[in-house]
Amino acid sequence: MKRWIRMGMAVLVALLFAGRSVAQEPVCQLSTHMLDVSRGAPAAGVEVELSRQTPDGGWQTVDRRVTDRNGRVTGLLPIREPDANRGIYRLRFETQPYFEAQGLSSIYPYVEVVFRIEGDGHYHIPITMSANGYATYRGN
Repeated sequence: MKRWIRMGMAVLVALLFAGRSVAQEPVCQLSTHMLDVSRGAPAAGVEVELSRQTPDGGWQTVDRRVTDRNGRVTGLLPIREPDANRGIYRLRFETQPYFEAQGLSSIYPYVEVVFRIEGDGHYHIPITMSANGYATYRGN
């Protein structure tokens, strides 16, 4: 009986600490990825720049990242207070180095996707791409 109580306590303590570490991570509002449709594979190692439009119409860099082995960038735009990220944003994917590394020439040296964030919902803004075309959408 004591053994079961000790095991139960150990599980309870583990769950409490697991919940605590998750609760401390910031909730982020934006993620993206790039899928190379010509290869049917994620595009790893692509530099992605996130910018926010300023009141005068210019752009201010918010973050720069590189896509991981799954072609993804997560954890963009932490939510620090309600509706704080409202605005117009731009994701710029530096595609030329990616295609050059494959020995391909692309008509798109980079791809820029401009979108609006309203509220606190999650935005996933991916691109599907080949050397000669791309598409984007709001995913989940």
